[in-house]
Formats: sequence, C-alpha cells, structure tokens
Amino acid sequence: MHYKDSLNLLKKITFKKALNSFLLWWSYHQSKNAGYSKLKGKPISIAIEPTTSCNLSCPECPSGLRSFSRPVGMLKAETFENMLVQLKEHLIYMLFYFQGEPYVNKNFLDLVKIASKHNIYTATSTNAHFLDDEIAKKTVESGLDRLIISIDGATQETYESYRIGGKLEKVLEGTRNVVKWKKELKSGTPHIIFQFLVVKPNEQDIPQIYKLADELGVDEVKLKTAQIYDYKNGSPLIPNNPKYSRYRKLENGIYAIKNKLLNQCWKMWHSCVVTWDGRVVPCCFDKDASHQLGNLNQASFKSIWEGKLYEDFRNKLLKSRTEIDICTNCTEGTKVWAEE
Repeated sequence: MHYKDSLNLLKKITFKKALNSFLLWWSYHQSKNAGYSKLKGKPISIAIEPTTSCNLSCPECPSGLRSFSRPVGMLKAETFENMLVQLKEHLIYMLFYFQGEPYVNKNFLDLVKIASKHNIYTATSTNAHFLDDEIAKKTVESGLDRLIISIDGATQETYESYRIGGKLEKVLEGTRNVVKWKKELKSGTPHIIFQFLVVKPNEQDIPQIYKLADELGVDEVKLKTAQIYDYKNGSPLIPNNPKYSRYRKLENGIYAIKNKLLNQCWKMWHSCVVTWDGRVVPCCFDKDASHQLGNLNQASFKSIWEGKLYEDFRNKLLKSRTEIDICTNCTEGTKVWAEE
C-alpha cells in the first residue's frame, strides 16, 4: 500500500478541479456512446518535455537513437509559464517528462518548484545519472512529489544491455542521495519508484530489483512492459515470459499486440503532451510530434484543446483507432505493475 502518495495526490484536488474532472469523464462517456466527440472541461493531467536530449543511447528510444525528425532543444521558462497560467486552476498532475533526460535541462527543478507552489502534483522520470548530492538535495527541496527512477538491471551487465552508456552504480548512488536528503530534510516527498522495463536480457533480475529497492529505502517498484517498434517478426528484447510482454506470438510465427484496439481512449479527454518548443500533441506515443494539434507559442491552449484539429483527431479515434499510426502500437492498459 502506498497510501501516503495517494493521499498526497488527493490533497491537490480542489472543488473546481473535481468538477472539471467529472465534466471530462462525463463528456468522454457521452462521446463513446454517440460515436463523435463531445468535450467539456480542461485537461487534469499534462506531460511537459524539459528536453529531448539524453546522456544514454537506449535502443527503442528516439532520444537514445538520436532519431528525431523534430528539433532538439530545452524547455524555456516562458513556454512553461505560458502553459501554466492557462491550466493551473484545473491541473491535478504534471509529468515533467516526454522524451530525453529531464535533468539535462539545468532549469528543470526551478520549473518543478513553480508548479508545486500552484498545488499541482509533480512527477518526473529519470535515469538517475545526474543525482549527485547537491542535485538530490535540490530535488527534495523543489517539492517534487514523485521520482521515477529507471533501473533496468540488477547487475552492470544486464543494466547496460539496454541502458547503453549507463552505469548501474550511478543509479544506486543517486537513489541513496535522494533517500538521504528526504530523511535529513524530514520530507515525505518525492515518492521514489524503481521502474523496471522488462526485456529478455534482464527478466531474470526481477527478484533482485525488489531486494535492491528494499535495501535502499525505495518506496515502490513498478514493472513495465517494453514498446518494440518493429515487433511483428519478433525481437531479441521481447521477454520469454509472456506475462512481461506487450505482444503475443501467433500460430504463424508473427507477433501481435495483446490488447484490443477499441475505438476509445480516455487520454484524449483528460490529458495531453506539450513538447519543449510548445507543440501540443495527443499523447506520449507520438514521440516525434507527428500529430501536432497546435503550438502554445502561436495560440491559446483553450483554442487548441477545443479546436478543429483536436476534435477531428478525437473523432477519427472514435471511428477507427487502427487508422491512426501511433495508436496501432498503443498498449494502454497493458502495463505490468508490481505485485504487492
């Protein structure tokens, strides 16, 4: 049970935010029943991208492969503040992550501090290579509510098989630093999560990850299935244990995604992604921002969120999700969570 983290999130919900959440939920179900988009309310959750740059070279990751067709850069304070002014009264959850390593952006924690002051639950995902003693202290002081640490191996050999260029000891050292400063500053946050991306080279390490988390004082472990771009003919990254795979092998030897592609998606009503340069895209599966629905440097969020491009995208999804490229490899609902 992680009731303290859940309670912390609930504390962020005001009457206005609760009403907005209900309106979104209600309009989403109306849209599913009607077969076309009806929208009431503003997003309650948003992911904003501190940077597209990363210090590692992980396969199956555009940042790691340096394969973006869109510009690479750092989130500017003006872009962030412009977004925050328009959404702060409705936002419950803000994830400072999309692509890249957030801590590469030197101003990242300053932006977290601003969001925290507006009573928004803040989270980030990191490879933990930048969490030296000073940065760990600043992380705790920023008010960050959730720190997701990617740790994809219990030994250096398995860790670096996916986190290419990474050092497991740096991850462990960074974790120790944050845990230490939480204790010294008597802070209940951030809630520290070890996120373990299960792939074939590391699936045998799962028991050791739970042991490591317990030894270090990590609050929670979450296992996550890996998204494979070219999965149909199999991949050396697909785990042997089908429990940890997003894909299943058919009788003809071809792999297919496990979950059904239903013509619905709650994310299109309650959340969105903003890239470092202000582009608004529908969700985290649009890694190259190929479905740009507007830009906050050129239009208000309200005009984008309620605009024709967004409405057309929602309608297309309700009609046939298989016609949207980023939806065909979507595994919403197929993440593997840690067993309590």
